Amino acid sequence: MGPGELGRSRRLLVLAICCMSLFIVGLDVTVVNVALPSIEHELHASVSGLQWVVASYALVIASLLMLAGSTADRVGRRRTFQVGLALFTLGSLLCSVAPSLATLVAFRMVQAVGGSMLNPVAMSIITNTFTERTERARAIGIWGGVIGLSMALGPVVGGLLVTTIGWRSIFWVNIPVGIAAIILTALFVPESKAPRARRFDPVGQLLVMITLATLVYAIIEGPGRSWTSPLIIGCFATAAAAGTGFAWYETRRDEPLLDIRFFRSAPFAGATLIAVSAFAGLGGFLLLSTIYLQDVRGLSALHAGLYMLPMAAMTAICSPLSGRIVGARGPRLPLIGAGIAITVSAITLTRLSAGTSSGSLVISYLIFGLGFGLVNAPITNTAMAGMPRTQAGVAAAVASTSRQVGSALGVAVIGSAVVSALAGPIRTSFGPASHVGWWLIAGCGLAVLAIGVITSGAWARHTAELVAADFRPGDADAEIEPAA
Repeated sequence: MGPGELGRSRRLLVLAICCMSLFIVGLDVTVVNVALPSIEHELHASVSGLQWVVASYALVIASLLMLAGSTADRVGRRRTFQVGLALFTLGSLLCSVAPSLATLVAFRMVQAVGGSMLNPVAMSIITNTFTERTERARAIGIWGGVIGLSMALGPVVGGLLVTTIGWRSIFWVNIPVGIAAIILTALFVPESKAPRARRFDPVGQLLVMITLATLVYAIIEGPGRSWTSPLIIGCFATAAAAGTGFAWYETRRDEPLLDIRFFRSAPFAGATLIAVSAFAGLGGFLLLSTIYLQDVRGLSALHAGLYMLPMAAMTAICSPLSGRIVGARGPRLPLIGAGIAITVSAITLTRLSAGTSSGSLVISYLIFGLGFGLVNAPITNTAMAGMPRTQAGVAAAVASTSRQVGSALGVAVIGSAVVSALAGPIRTSFGPASHVGWWLIAGCGLAVLAIGVITSGAWARHTAELVAADFRPGDADAEIEPAA
């Protein structure tokens, strides 16, 4: 029985199993952020070192997501999903025993290799399981709600574990969930493949990795090594050359890693840019908030987690609502609301100081959670519109890659801007220095708003239809997702 032929109860079970993968990945994000000050103190890490703990994970995932999606289409989505779960669980175990910052970053990369096989492959499984548009939009809304739920539990669970046992215990949470997901996947998730998967593209894959790695390295290390040092300038030049080479090379391949034709669709291109902007804002928000709450206000990890709980809870509430709105009325309204909310929240935090009231912090965090909760469902649904259903792994990987690229760039750019503005010890100077970071996050919100308006109208839908028509009937790529 194929995924699309399953009964409703079995489809919902498949959705629940796929959401387990997202749960442990989402939990890992906020759990690790809450633990950063403890990692800083025990492993004697600098702010740039803490950036690497977060950014190395996002960087590796972003580099491998498209490869994981196409591999799943080729060798089997369930099989790839199970391998990803196993690697993520093993990486979590290794992180829990890391003796130094360097080994922790390395083991985070092991986690990320597994993580790259989870979200896009799970989304591909969901796409092939829920074939009716409205039902799929609701399923993706639930998927987005799990992000909020995992983020809501992450700060509290992480804070409690860090406070009572220590930061190493935060990685133990992933192990039982990962093992359970492996077993349930084997029992209940049907195997599926693309009728004709794309061939492996080693040159394109290598160029993606070089582009992202050199760009993020230059941004994170720039403040410490000097922006004008030969190493940093060389990294920026390498990133530009590799990125240009990737775009040139992919247009000349019959079966590219990323089909450039999809970017002719304004909704698809817009969803990619919106994902980068929204998740850059989230990455910066989590980094700045965690350091501020624990190092400036002197809160414990648990109390810091409780302060961030309203943001995550609002994300959990708004994500499924956004999925329903997208299914019924399209992506424009949620994108407008998301852009406004993220911008307003960040602007209210541009005057952050050690004496900022708890009430104003909670309100700002609630508004940010509202915006982030609204943005997830339209990103995924819009990115899938105009994409071939038979290449669902690659399609889902593009949306997920955009999220991870945004997260890595957000941590790198916003963190480095704040590091450059620091004029003394973190406890006394971080508040004023963080203002530039909050303005950058506000800019991310404005980008979500502007791009959302531009790429969700009649003209944008017409470009998606033209892209769909570009796939000849009878091709293995010919079955196209309807435009949102």
